[in-house]
Amino acid sequence: MARKSAIPPSYYGEPHKFDPTFRGPVHHRGCTDVLCCVIFVIVILGYIVLGTVGELRSLTYASAERVVNKAILFYFNILQCANPTVLINLQCPTTQVIQTLFANYLSFCLSWIALYLALYASLSFLFTPAVCIQVGITSLLDAKEVGIKIFEDYASSWFWILIILIGVADLSLIFILLLRFTAGFLFWMVIFGVIAALGYGIWHCYWEYSSLKGKPDSDITISDIGFQTDFRVYLQLSQTWLIFMISLAVIEAIIILVLIFLRNRVRIAIALLKEGSKAIGCIMSTLFYPIITFLLLAICIAYWAVTAVFLASSGDAVYKVMSTLPNCKYTNLTCDPESNVTKLCPGSQCTFAFYGGESLYHRYIFVLQLCNLLVFLWLVNFTIALGQCTLAGAFASYYWALRKPADIPPCPLASSFGRALRYHTGSLAFGALILSIVQFIRIILEYLDHKLKGAHNAFTRFLLCCLKCCFWCLEHFIKFMNRNAYIMISIYGKNFCASARDAFFLLMRNVMRVAVLDKVTDFLLFLGKLLISGSVGVLAFFFFTRQIPVIQEEVPSLNYYWVPLLTVIFGSYMIAHGFFNVYAMCVDTLFLCFCEDLERNDGSPSKPYNMPPGLHRILDKTDQAGKKYSVS
Repeated sequence: MARKSAIPPSYYGEPHKFDPTFRGPVHHRGCTDVLCCVIFVIVILGYIVLGTVGELRSLTYASAERVVNKAILFYFNILQCANPTVLINLQCPTTQVIQTLFANYLSFCLSWIALYLALYASLSFLFTPAVCIQVGITSLLDAKEVGIKIFEDYASSWFWILIILIGVADLSLIFILLLRFTAGFLFWMVIFGVIAALGYGIWHCYWEYSSLKGKPDSDITISDIGFQTDFRVYLQLSQTWLIFMISLAVIEAIIILVLIFLRNRVRIAIALLKEGSKAIGCIMSTLFYPIITFLLLAICIAYWAVTAVFLASSGDAVYKVMSTLPNCKYTNLTCDPESNVTKLCPGSQCTFAFYGGESLYHRYIFVLQLCNLLVFLWLVNFTIALGQCTLAGAFASYYWALRKPADIPPCPLASSFGRALRYHTGSLAFGALILSIVQFIRIILEYLDHKLKGAHNAFTRFLLCCLKCCFWCLEHFIKFMNRNAYIMISIYGKNFCASARDAFFLLMRNVMRVAVLDKVTDFLLFLGKLLISGSVGVLAFFFFTRQIPVIQEEVPSLNYYWVPLLTVIFGSYMIAHGFFNVYAMCVDTLFLCFCEDLERNDGSPSKPYNMPPGLHRILDKTDQAGKKYSVS
C-alpha cells in the first residue's frame, strides 16, 4: 500500500519501522523518571506531616470562655455527630454551647449534613460539610423547614433513586456495546438532520426576506437604526433575514464540503468507534475502573479539605473591636473578650476575627495553604493519569492481539495497572506536575481577577484577561498531550518526555485524522450523554409526579418532586460521563495504535496489519478507488 506524505517524514520525526517481534505493550521495561518519582514520594510524606499540624479542636470543640456572649456562634464535634443516630433523630449527642433562641440550629445543620450524605450515596458525589455561621433567626427557621423536608424526600425516595441510577449504569453499558452497530447510523442520521434543518432555515430566511422586501421601512439598514434593546425591531428589517440566510448558507456549504473531502476519514473514525465498543466488550472490567479513580479522588479531596481546616485553625483566637458607629477610632484593634469594650465606643463589641500567632509557622500559614493546594492538584492529576495509563495499556493489548480475543493476554487491566504503578510512577507524576502548575497559576489569576473586580485600570484588566485565556488554552493543550503521552508510555515504557515527543510527532503526521476523530467522538458521546440523561429525566418526571398509572401506587409521597428528579438527572449524567470517559480513552488508544499500524506494516503477508477487519476493508476500498493514504 503506497502512502506518501506532503511533508517530509523527518519534519515530524521518522515513522515507525516494521518490527516482527512487536506484539503490543512491552513487558520487559525499566523504571522511568526515577528522580521525579523520588521527589513525588518525598512530597507525599511532607504532605502527611503538613496535615498533622494545626488545631482542629479550635473549630470543632468550643470552650465556654470563647463563646460567652456570642449569640450567633455555633460549635459542635462533627466527628461524633457523623453517625446513624444523628440521621434518625436529627440531634447531635455531644454537649452544645448555644443560646436558647438557637436551640434548633443543630438540627438544621445536621439535616443538611444528612442531605449531603444522601447525595453521596445516591450520586457518588463528594460530601463536604458546610460551615454554619451567622444567619438571621427568620431565614434560619425557614431554611431548617426546607432542609428537613428535603431530607424527608430523600429518605422516602432513596430506594427508587438507587434503582433508577443502577438502570442508568446498565443503559450506558448497553449504549456503548451497541455503538458497534449504531455508530454510523447515529452519526449520519444526525448529520443529515442538521443539513435538513439548515436547509429549512435558509428557505425560511428567504421567505421572510421576500415578504419584507416590498413593505415600507423594511429596507432600512441595521447601521441606520443602531443598537436597540428590543430585538424584535431587527426582525422587521429585510437586511436581517438576508444576513441570516447568507450565514446559514455558508455553514451548510462548509459542512457539505467537509463531508465530501473528508468522508473517508469520517468512515475511519466511525470504524474506530465501532471497534472501541468491541474492545470494551472483550475487556468488560475496564468499565469498573472509574470506581477506583473515584475512591482515590475522594481520599485526596477529603485530605485536602481536612488539612486546609487544620491550617486555618492553627494558633490562638484573635479578637477585634467592631462597632456600629462609623467614626469609632478603635475599630479593628485587638481586644480581650473579657473586657468591656463598650466603654471605648457605644455599640462596640469584641468579636472573633481569625486564628493566628506570632511564630514563624503562623506567619507562613498562607504559603502553607498554597502548598496544600498545589500538592492537592498534583495528587488529583496523578490519580487521573494513573487511570488513563492503565486503561490505555489494556486497550493496546487488545489492538495488537493478532487474533481477537484469543490472543489477548490474561487480566489485561490488572497487568496494565501493575506496570504503570511499578515502572512509571515517576513519569505519571512528571506529567501531572506540569499540568498542576498550570492549573495553580490559573487559580491565582482567577483570585487576582476577583480582587481586581472594581479596578478601573483598563490595561491591567485586559492583561489579566489575556493571561487567563492563554493559560486556559495551555491547560487544555497539556491535558491533550498528557493523555496521548500516557498511551505511548503504556505501550513502549519510555519516559514522559520521549513518550510525549513520539505522541506529538505521530499525531502531527496524522493531523487530519486526529481532528476528524476527535470531533466525531465528542459529538457521539455528547449525543449519548444527552440521550441517556434526558430520557431518564423524562421518565423520572412522569414517575415522581404519579403520571404512570401502572406503578402510581408505588410512588412515595414527596414534599418537592424536583428533589429526586434533579438528583436522578445529575446522577444519570455523571454515571454516563464515567462510562463514556472509558470509551473515549479506548478510542484514543485504538487510534494511536491504528496510526502506528499503518506505519509499521503494509498489509502484505510478511507485514500483515493488526487492525480489525472493518478498518482493513475501508483501506482496501480506498486503494481500489485509486486513493492514496497520506500520513497527514
